[in-house]
Amino acid sequence: MADPYSTLGVAKSASEAEIKKAYRKLAKELHPDTNRDNPKAAERFAQVTAAYDLLSDKDKRGQFDRGEIDENGQPRNPFGGGNPFGGRGGGGGFRQGPGGFEFNADGMDFGDIFDGLFGGRGRGGSPFGRQAPPQKGANAAFRLNVPFEEAATLKPQRITLPDGKTIELKLPAGLESGTQMKLAGKGHPGPGGAGDAIVTLDVAGHAFFTRDGDHVRLDLPITLAEAVRGGPVKVPTVEGPVMLNIPKGATSGKTLRLKGRGFTAKSGNRGDQLVTLLIDLPAEDAALNSFVEGWQDDRNPRAKLGV
Repeated sequence: MADPYSTLGVAKSASEAEIKKAYRKLAKELHPDTNRDNPKAAERFAQVTAAYDLLSDKDKRGQFDRGEIDENGQPRNPFGGGNPFGGRGGGGGFRQGPGGFEFNADGMDFGDIFDGLFGGRGRGGSPFGRQAPPQKGANAAFRLNVPFEEAATLKPQRITLPDGKTIELKLPAGLESGTQMKLAGKGHPGPGGAGDAIVTLDVAGHAFFTRDGDHVRLDLPITLAEAVRGGPVKVPTVEGPVMLNIPKGATSGKTLRLKGRGFTAKSGNRGDQLVTLLIDLPAEDAALNSFVEGWQDDRNPRAKLGV
């Protein structure tokens, strides 16, 4: 993988918000679901996701910026900070004596050194006697469409993994379209273990509910009699119907509140359901027409509008 900053197209001084914004833009462009005929897009998507995983982790980003780990998250210095001949703290090494340089062989393993210098592999299978850790499998990308009511109530979802197993996915508080979840070790298998599963969540729309931040809005039709007399009426919510008390003399546009019937915020608090009343008059109703002809209302309900 190339430098993670270059992969995401951001500067090394980029803020967390800038890194997240860049990743979301690239993930949307390169997602496998929208690039089914372009295998290079899937490969690029995996690179972008790996780069974001590194830079979104404060500790790993700091280690990378200090040169302690590479773009794959592996240590850069196989000698742990000293020189390869033990010059930092005793053991073998060179030192300057009266007649020039002398070699101190205490504690030195010539097999590892000379094997590495002259093309041998050393005890660990690498030129320096240490074998690089096996690489993990590739990440698996998923996109999950969550029904509106189930997103609001955080109902667990079922998802099938690359190995064919189905697991129950617990939805996070603060869920919104574009929210991503990382399932460690649930991606494709590899010599060093399975990669991760990256799940992007989308909240589906609804026939009559709309979302307003953590609140749910609903336009509720009521009859003229229900508006004049008031009283309880049945109202749908994301958790099923409940009874709502309409005040006497209610007018269209009046909004009533059902506490705790909205979405769950990151804080764990739930929003409300905001119910806006709409008086629904029947068409061609003779009795209603007769009543209006014999009824006088001298108010000007549009006075506040200056007309």
